[in-house]
Amino acid sequence: MGMSQPTRILVALIAGLLLGIAAAALAVPALTTNLLAVAEPVGGLWLDALRMTIVPLVVSLLITGIAAGTQAARAGRLTLRAIVIFLIVLWSSALLGAMLLPTIVDLWPLPAKSGDALRAALGTTTTISAREIPGIAAFLRGIIPTNPFGAAASDAMLPLIVFTTIFSFAVTRLPEHPRSLLTNLFAAVADAMLVIIGWVLWIGPLGVFALAFVVGARAGSSAVGALLHYVIAVTIVGSIVWLLAYPVARIGGRVPLSRFARALAPVQAVAVSTQSSLACLPAMLTAAERLGVPVRTAGVVLPLAVALFRATGPAVNLAVALYIAHWFRIELGPLAIAAGIATAAITTMGAVSLPGQVSFITSIAPIAMAMGVPFEPLALLVAVEPIPDIMRTVGNATMDVAVTTVAARDANEPTSETHAHDTATR
Repeated sequence: MGMSQPTRILVALIAGLLLGIAAAALAVPALTTNLLAVAEPVGGLWLDALRMTIVPLVVSLLITGIAAGTQAARAGRLTLRAIVIFLIVLWSSALLGAMLLPTIVDLWPLPAKSGDALRAALGTTTTISAREIPGIAAFLRGIIPTNPFGAAASDAMLPLIVFTTIFSFAVTRLPEHPRSLLTNLFAAVADAMLVIIGWVLWIGPLGVFALAFVVGARAGSSAVGALLHYVIAVTIVGSIVWLLAYPVARIGGRVPLSRFARALAPVQAVAVSTQSSLACLPAMLTAAERLGVPVRTAGVVLPLAVALFRATGPAVNLAVALYIAHWFRIELGPLAIAAGIATAAITTMGAVSLPGQVSFITSIAPIAMAMGVPFEPLALLVAVEPIPDIMRTVGNATMDVAVTTVAARDANEPTSETHAHDTATR
């Protein structure tokens, strides 16, 4: 059996870093210069190929995602209640990410040598600069774009997302025929963009190898330490979101912690082995049944959660963008953080059905662009995403079941605790 694409990209990262470090250690300037002269444009071209798909894909996915969520909400009170819970959790997740990552890097900062070396190396592969966030008056005026196409052309992501969100809800108010026409059009655009991204990721090992070689040759072994620090920091953020699923189930769903932990253990084992929330769905349905959630509730809420909801997404995606800012010593003010929180919470529901590597780029790039943070390092970080992605999937699957218990309680349907109480009093 051949290697999966994420594995190929990770191997390319390791090989590129090792060869770059080796080339630097040989101390043959002419050889290193010639190799860099080839690797730098190759890596830059791959970055540009990724970048060209971001705006059309984000817009298309947001429109189709809001259309799907609105249609689901119209199906009945249970689905509407579930979507409201999803939105509360997603915005809370974004706020949590904004607080956690700065705290983590303050308590455990990236070694200055590693950060300086990696920043210098990444700066050679592409032109990296931070976009200035205006004052509060200009910021508020800029949220509503006077020209949505101009916002797209200038990578003004938050105004573009605001317009797209308004446009998406307007589409849902149209009669069935024009509504279907527009949603199908944007679904087709999204599918076409995914085909292009598939082509770009197919040559991803080459692009990542080239970028990693440049970083290894210029930053040396310090790059390895910086990447390891990044992986641990963002994994901690995902782990905290995962752990918060337990009090959500206990307080919101009135499920005893020990019972919830036992029921979710098989789900988490599947999540670790597959890194797919969809693959976890049968195990999640079984866990919900063991927790006493009625089948009629779990059978609606859990598939909806898998289709529309990723609890760890806003927190971890925002944490990645904030970590890049930490790398490049970019001071982010409250307005930039607010822009990142809003973008992280809004865009998450549009990227749920995407493969991990695709959603990594399309979910985090808009956040970074909205905050004025360079997103070019994502092309390198995507190679190590399989490691934090394990915790993402575990957290998402666990929170899916937790919010299902909350939805069941809100619907006045018995979960494990109330079911046990009723049985004891008979």
